[in-house]
Amino acid sequence: MLRFLLHKTGYGLLVLLGVVVLVFFLFNVLPGDPARLTLGQRADVASLENVRKELHLDQPVGMQFLYYLNDLLPLGVYTEPEAGGNFHYFAIAHLPAGKLLLLKTPYLRRSYQGKKPVWDILTEALPGTLLLALAAMLLATVAGIALGVLSAVKQNTWMDTGAVFASVVGISAPSFFAGIVIAYLFGFVLSDYTGLHMTGSLFDIDPFRGRVLNLRNLILPAITLGIRPLAIIVQLTRSAMLDALHQDFIRTAYAKGLPKSRVVLQHALPNALNPVITAITGWFAELLAGAFFVEYIFGWKGIGKITVDALDKFDFPVVMGAILFTAGIFVIVNILADLIYTWIDPRIKL
Repeated sequence: MLRFLLHKTGYGLLVLLGVVVLVFFLFNVLPGDPARLTLGQRADVASLENVRKELHLDQPVGMQFLYYLNDLLPLGVYTEPEAGGNFHYFAIAHLPAGKLLLLKTPYLRRSYQGKKPVWDILTEALPGTLLLALAAMLLATVAGIALGVLSAVKQNTWMDTGAVFASVVGISAPSFFAGIVIAYLFGFVLSDYTGLHMTGSLFDIDPFRGRVLNLRNLILPAITLGIRPLAIIVQLTRSAMLDALHQDFIRTAYAKGLPKSRVVLQHALPNALNPVITAITGWFAELLAGAFFVEYIFGWKGIGKITVDALDKFDFPVVMGAILFTAGIFVIVNILADLIYTWIDPRIKL
């Protein structure tokens, strides 16, 4: 198991390195002066030069990339003034020339607009995105597996036809289009009956009580985000269940006199879950990374909305940090998915 984890972690780190290289050089060639974006168009020459020196823009591109890697890695070399206020760290060793070897959180630079560390901006927004993705994935998983099993057991009936048709419609509907329709219909036209609103975040601001938890605002974006994975899970579960129900061990279970519900749920379903788990884990990572438009449409405060707002304001450090942040989530979720496979189906250990 340890060898497997090291193997997968090594591949994950290579993927992240590729993302870092791509992100750095892509944003390095974009037009615009980061120093002016940081200080504004009326900044004086001396202030601009100080910011360029702080961001290492006075160095060759290769050196800029090495400084960027030094910022991202959990181990970095800095002077104490450089580290102060930028990230959390623990000094491991003192190096020559007043340098320190630090164990630290990744430093994703500072926002051009609010001058706040990007890491802090993203970690503050992460719970909103995580909650939205979990709610959408829970809805998609429970409803998708249930409908897929029902469709397979009731093959060639109206239940099967209805589930397949609904799943095709769900797959065909882009999230941004479904979001606009759902927000307008249930958050505006039928708002008096549903009690839901077109926009809103996890916490509402009350002038007397301050921040107030409002889970109702989660319903519409979670449904919108969960439609496509739900449709795919229905199709995969149905296909895998139909294959499992025709295996020899299922006929043996029926021959032993086991009730149909037990055969379906305890024998067929566990053997049909591997492709479904692949879809669930893959989609969960994608929902964390791809909720941009859904969060923006519903005004849900999360990484997606913050990234779209940053793009609108040319706040490139936030955009770069969000890309790297979500790439890291993809790698971690994929490693966890491989571990879950061996728990669901012990044959994979062979």
